[in-house]
Amino acid sequence: MPNNGLPKVNFCNGIRSQSFFSFHRVDKSKIIFYNCPMIKRNLESQIKNYVNQYPVLSIVGPRQSGKTTLVRYLFPDYRYVSLENLDTRSLAQEDPRGFLHDYQPPVIIDEIQRVPHLFSYLQEKVDLNPGPAQYILTGSQQFLLMESVSQSLAGRVITFKLYPFSFSELYKRPEDTDLDGIFAVKKDAACPDTSIEDILFTGMYPRIHDRKLSPRKWHENYVMTYIERDIRQLVNVSNLRTFENFLKVIASHSGQLINYASLSGLIGISLPTVKNWLSLLETSGIIFILSPHHRSFSKRVVKTPKLFFSDTGLLCFLLSIRSSNDLKSHPLLGNIFETFVISEFYKRICHIAEIPPLYFWRDKTGNEIDLLVDFGHKLYPVEIKASRTYSASFKGNITRWFGLRGNTQTGGLIIFNGEGVMGSQSSIPSVPWWQL
Repeated sequence: MPNNGLPKVNFCNGIRSQSFFSFHRVDKSKIIFYNCPMIKRNLESQIKNYVNQYPVLSIVGPRQSGKTTLVRYLFPDYRYVSLENLDTRSLAQEDPRGFLHDYQPPVIIDEIQRVPHLFSYLQEKVDLNPGPAQYILTGSQQFLLMESVSQSLAGRVITFKLYPFSFSELYKRPEDTDLDGIFAVKKDAACPDTSIEDILFTGMYPRIHDRKLSPRKWHENYVMTYIERDIRQLVNVSNLRTFENFLKVIASHSGQLINYASLSGLIGISLPTVKNWLSLLETSGIIFILSPHHRSFSKRVVKTPKLFFSDTGLLCFLLSIRSSNDLKSHPLLGNIFETFVISEFYKRICHIAEIPPLYFWRDKTGNEIDLLVDFGHKLYPVEIKASRTYSASFKGNITRWFGLRGNTQTGGLIIFNGEGVMGSQSSIPSVPWWQL
């Protein structure tokens, strides 16, 4: 592919677990340097696959999920500019042509959603010179970024989603390459030496692990910063305390059906406001929505979606859980564990640059499948149990689902908090969560 005078993109090499990277963040008057071990992100391979095919690459995801670290590591020779910097943002807003003239490609533009009208000028630039990987864009507010991309850069940009670490990334498990591999049992996987309670409570945000920070204090600051810097810019929140209460209420509903009317009554806000705020949290990567599968096998199927938090550390903070020990007897442990397992699959699928084909199934009598994976040629039911002890009753919901009229599926999976595979020769084996 011709690159119109731009150099073909090269990536830095080396074993990530043994190498170190450094980067700087401009804070008006000073430059701060950080050095910390680089944990390989599965999304790296996908970016490398497509980097020479598009003039613009965008990386979206929650704040502090590692977007800037990843792109600066992969593109060390690119210029870097952050639109979080007020002076730089003013230049981009007041003189976008001058800004793009000063920051010629190849360049990384961080938090580009801060100046939405810049996208139109980027379109003009890449149309005149469509060489590969000229601009690397990152953004935390996915709604603003994707809306601007669809209006101005359609066909010129490829977008990737980066979430906080998955368990497999953090513990340096073999890299995910496809959907089948993600759901395959890893018989050689070692049980982690950290308790599941510690994993749930700490969460997966990179800064906590890189800097060995207190999870509770970090999440407290994260929520405060998120509200102050993002929410006020996107919606008219006259009372921040109401929004904080909203966050805590929906945290108690993670893994449950979304009842908009109930949430409206509990918090004392209108139904449209509930929907607007949930949409905001979803597009910011704080939560994700799991839809019921369209192929119901029953006329009495529930069609209401579920909500899940993308990180259990943040979820635990919002539930006022003060330590990992408190989780052991917490009444919502089952929901938190289910959130963890489903969010792990969700992140891992996003990190191989695919749209997660994840659903659930539930009928109006309460029969439910926690997770349905749509492989295209088959549906794969997964039940999730927080229990450490295996029970034959775990298979009940999947067995009943198999028996529905018109259902020809035959295989499924139980994920539980045990120490070994049970029924490995069965069509519905029970597998410890850490072997996936």
